[in-house]
Amino acid sequence: MSDQDGSIRNKFRSHFLIELALIAALALYLVLAKEQPVGEDLAFTVVGAGLMALVTYWTLNTLRDGLEVMVARASRLRH
Repeated sequence: MSDQDGSIRNKFRSHFLIELALIAALALYLVLAKEQPVGEDLAFTVVGAGLMALVTYWTLNTLRDGLEVMVARASRLRH
């Protein structure tokens, strides 16, 4: 069981690092988009919408991984 707990923690850590990189990319996009009206450059707008969707999906995925870590710790404490 301990080996499985370690893989769950490693998965969460890697997903968390990817989450930070995606948030940094989104922040960079928002800085670049500061002066552009929405829809002026369709490709730029589509990239931003896609990036926001990806960050949202990845955040929910990372939260699920965090809950798995918490459940693994709770089950280890019970036994």
